[in-house]
Amino acid sequence: MSKVCQISGKRPRSGNNVSHANNKTKRKFYPNLQKKRFYLPEEDKWVTLKVSTSTLRTINKNGITQVLKKAREQGTALV
Repeated sequence: MSKVCQISGKRPRSGNNVSHANNKTKRKFYPNLQKKRFYLPEEDKWVTLKVSTSTLRTINKNGITQVLKKAREQGTALV
């Protein structure tokens, strides 16, 4: 499975490793993804999502229902 957050759409970014001699080689910065189960009371079911830790904090603050609704409006949700 790809390394993309299913709610926020965060994906790997590219950048450079820079040595002391200022040599630059390509590298990737991966999002901190965690597999987490969420209960959706409206649909009365559990769903397993791959979400970034920053999105997890947003879910804890606002609730899974609100976050999913907003993500679907923006078109970033892969659920």
